[in-house]
Amino acid sequence: MSKTNLNDQRPVKLYRSAKSGHCHRVQLMLSLLEIPYETIELDMANGAHKAPDYLKLSPLGQVPAIEDDGVVLSDSNAIITYLAERYSDAGKWRGATPVEAGEVQRWLSIAAGEIASGPCAARLVTVFGARLDHEAAKAKSHALFKVMDAHLDGRDWLAAERTTLADIAGYSYVAHAPEGGVGLTPYPNIRAWLARVEALPNFVGMARSPALA
Repeated sequence: MSKTNLNDQRPVKLYRSAKSGHCHRVQLMLSLLEIPYETIELDMANGAHKAPDYLKLSPLGQVPAIEDDGVVLSDSNAIITYLAERYSDAGKWRGATPVEAGEVQRWLSIAAGEIASGPCAARLVTVFGARLDHEAAKAKSHALFKVMDAHLDGRDWLAAERTTLADIAGYSYVAHAPEGGVGLTPYPNIRAWLARVEALPNFVGMARSPALA
């Protein structure tokens, strides 16, 4: 896909919930790539994500979704991949070698798997009142964080020697894990990695809730 000239770019419409980590990873990617965007807040408590007009954008009724000059796309990992392909050096973000590409994909899978069922799920309980097994989610979080902290020993980023989609997909729910009762104190390498992400030019944070750990 040919790269879009940002000088001629109409803002990408980002349909989101402000405290959703899935939505934040898309907003973070938009900001890092300096892509103009506007946010459309969905009142999910009152079912806005299940309204017929929104289901045309996101058939599963999930956030986030984007509209970008005729392109409609949902699923946060799909969206950040699309943004890298359309607006940047895709190899830089998705992996410049087969090994890097494999590592990036591995961490995207972890973001959709262990992160979603661990720190994301724990936070869904405390921030949104979801009826999930909070203790199981916290246990999964700590099991994952032990692996992540060891993985980050001696390295700055998750998948390569630079920031990639792996870091963008992984950041939000790990950074906000204390809001779900999962403390980060035992994991110095994770905390250093989070600080590196937050030091990136054009970093934008997610709305915070009170930390429980």
